[in-house]
Amino acid sequence: MERIKNFLNASADLKYQVAETLSEKILEATRLIKESLAGGGKLLLMGNGGSAADAQHIAAELVGRFKNERPAIPAIALTVDTSILTALGNDYGFDTIFSRQVEAFAQKGDCLLGFSTSGNSENVIRALKLANERGVITIGLLGNEGGRAKDHVRLAIVVPSDDTARIQEVHITIGHIICEIVENELLGGNPNLNIFSTTKNAQKFW
Repeated sequence: MERIKNFLNASADLKYQVAETLSEKILEATRLIKESLAGGGKLLLMGNGGSAADAQHIAAELVGRFKNERPAIPAIALTVDTSILTALGNDYGFDTIFSRQVEAFAQKGDCLLGFSTSGNSENVIRALKLANERGVITIGLLGNEGGRAKDHVRLAIVVPSDDTARIQEVHITIGHIICEIVENELLGGNPNLNIFSTTKNAQKFW
C-alpha cells in the first residue's frame, strides 16, 4: 500500500513542479500549434515506444474529439504505418523512420511535435533537423535535461526528471492540456463552428 502511495505521490509532485516552472512554455506550445492550424498547417507527431503511443493518443484526440463536437483537426502520428516504418527501417535504417516521413508530408508552416524522454532519440532528432530546414515549427516534449533534441527545436518543454515512467505521465498530461486549449480557442467557444471557414488557407483542410 505504501509503495503505491509513493508512486502516486512522485507523479503528483512532478506535475506540481511542472505547473510551477513550465506553464508558460506549455502555453507557448499551444499558441504555436494553434497558429499553425489556423494558418492552414497540420500537426505531425512522433516518438518511440511509450512516446509513440503518446503521439498516437494526441493525434486521435484532435482528429476525433477531445471534449467538444467539432470539425476534425488535422493531426498525423508518424508512428502508425507499419509498412512505412518497416520498409524504412529495413532499407535505410531505423534512424530514418521519421525524417523520411517529414520529407514526404511536412510543409512550411506545419508543426512537428517530438516526444523523447531521453532527448537523445536519433530518429526524432534527424526529423527535427529536417523539419527546421523546411520551415516547420518544431516542439519537443522531452526529459532528462532535454538531451541533444533541445538544441534542434524552436520550443523545448523539458520535464525535470530522469524517470521514464514519470516523464511519460507528465507528457500525456501536457498533451491533454494542449488538446483542450486548442480545441476551445480555435472554436471560440462554439462547438458547431467550422474553425477554418474564415481562414485564408481553409482549402488546405477541406
